[in-house]
Amino acid sequence: MNAMTPTLPKEHALITSDRVEGTPVYNREGERIGHIDNLSIDKLSGQVQYALMSFGGFLGIGERFHPLPWNVLKYDTEKDGYVVPMDKETLKNAPSYTRADLEAFGGGERYAEELYAYYGMGPYW
Repeated sequence: MNAMTPTLPKEHALITSDRVEGTPVYNREGERIGHIDNLSIDKLSGQVQYALMSFGGFLGIGERFHPLPWNVLKYDTEKDGYVVPMDKETLKNAPSYTRADLEAFGGGERYAEELYAYYGMGPYW
C-alpha cells in the first residue's frame, strides 16, 4: 500500500466482487449452506441483480447454483458471511442450475421476474 491509498475501516460498506466470491452463506438457523460463487450485474444500471450461491456437490461434481436476489442477503459481521432469511426447505426447492445450464442461459428479464417471484419480492428494477 502506498501513501496515497486510504485505509478504510473493516465495516466499510463497499466491497470488491472478488472478495464477495467465496463468502459463506448461512440460513436463518445459522447453518452454513453454501458460498457465493459469482454475481450477476445489470450492464445498464450497474446494480447487482442476484448472487449465485454454490450449493452441494463435491469437487465441482453435482454442484448446483442458486440465484439469490441480492437484497435477501444480509451481511453478518460476526459470521463473516451472508445470512438468508429462509429455511432449508425453501432453499432446497428454489430455482437451481448446473454450471453448464448457467453458461448456456445468459440471464433474461423473464427469468429474473420468476426468480424474484419465488422469493416473494418485486424485481430489482
